[in-house]
Amino acid sequence: MKKVLILCTGNSCRSQMAEALWKELGKGEWESFSAGSKPSGYVHPLAVKAMTEIGADISSYQSKSLEQYQNDTFDLVVTVCDNAKESCPFFTGAKETIHTPFDDPADAEGAEEEQMIVFRRVRDEIKQNIQDYLNG
Repeated sequence: MKKVLILCTGNSCRSQMAEALWKELGKGEWESFSAGSKPSGYVHPLAVKAMTEIGADISSYQSKSLEQYQNDTFDLVVTVCDNAKESCPFFTGAKETIHTPFDDPADAEGAEEEQMIVFRRVRDEIKQNIQDYLNG
């Protein structure tokens, strides 16, 4: 089984959604993990809500530090935000590293429904990006 590590700064939104989406879209051929360079300590409730809308339960996921994966080997390491790209160490155990930044939905403003529009958009962009990679 191939292994992918998705990195972000806080490991509260984008990387958590990507971890679940990769697990689903990888169809048992990929094992997915996520971590942050400065973990927030929680998974954003609107990320949980956005994923629940498409049948993915990330409510038990935890925000993790990239340090716990530094000695692991991965087929792919993906950074999903510019801060993570700049602050993450080089993974010597990564066969391939790619950078695909997405807007941070945690920065969305307004009422919850307005914020959810951003969470859904970013979720769908991440999903499309993963599908493109897997089909490429």
